[in-house]
Amino acid sequence: MSFPATRMRRMRRTQALRDLVRETELSPRHLVQPLFVVPGEGVRQPVESMPGVERYSINELVEVAGEVHEAGVPAVILFGIPEHKDEAGTGAYDDEGIVQMAIRALKKEHPDLTVITDVCLCEYTDHGHCGFVRDGEVDNDITIELIAKTAVSHAEAGADVVAPSDMMDGRIGAVRGQLDEEGHADVPIIAYAAKYASAFYGPFRDAAESTPQFGDRRGYQMDPGNALEAVREARLDLEEGADVVMVKPAVTYLDVIRRVKDELGVPVAAYHVSGEYAALKAAALNGWVDERAAVLETLTSIRRAGADVILTYYAKDVAEWLA
Repeated sequence: MSFPATRMRRMRRTQALRDLVRETELSPRHLVQPLFVVPGEGVRQPVESMPGVERYSINELVEVAGEVHEAGVPAVILFGIPEHKDEAGTGAYDDEGIVQMAIRALKKEHPDLTVITDVCLCEYTDHGHCGFVRDGEVDNDITIELIAKTAVSHAEAGADVVAPSDMMDGRIGAVRGQLDEEGHADVPIIAYAAKYASAFYGPFRDAAESTPQFGDRRGYQMDPGNALEAVREARLDLEEGADVVMVKPAVTYLDVIRRVKDELGVPVAAYHVSGEYAALKAAALNGWVDERAAVLETLTSIRRAGADVILTYYAKDVAEWLA
């Protein structure tokens, strides 16, 4: 029997050989840990639909963030749940708001930890939408003023990066302009550029208490059938001043991550969202998959698609596994 000179199995024979030719690296330095912060003292509230995820009061948040950083994860992204909500989401841009206080506490105790803040109104409005509602619709232009005001308040509190996630038109330009005017020209923006109206956000809405009280978000988040539009959205955000563009969700939009990366050639983040996390966790808890292997394969696929940064609730776990 004649064999070809090229045998692809040769470089798969041992772990050392496989490592030599591996094309895609997954490292803790690529990861960001999302954290939920709530009012109170000594609070750790499990999120039922996200096993292993909790909401923390500030003192507990500081402790957990330290553990995340010690594990090797360089950054966290904060989501705040205020004590009171109203139609204008005033807690989002209150200088003594829950996220603003959390930023100050984190930067005091962990100055080397990169603190990113989600900039949106949905956690702060009593109707659950991502902006100011007028006549049953989210008013784009009023909302971007409030989004910019929120971003500035986060920067004033010490946030290293702000990440607008509201999907209003023009909000990146508004945020960049306000940051620059207020002396925060060095604060980068990670833009949720291609944020789809996805079915995979349910557990997050439980955690953030942000389920819309009427209608849905399809009028401002992207249609899952569109990919060219994602490139256009990302390009517009870059033109307005974004430093990094994000695709959300990640696993069901790997093709979009690749297209944005290839066509724009800029840093790309991807959010491995709550529903994607919960699906893996449920399968693992039922013994249907090997959790560690499945998670590492999933996150590697996101990296392989072109993501430079991955926001995932598994960040700390992965850092410890890889260590």
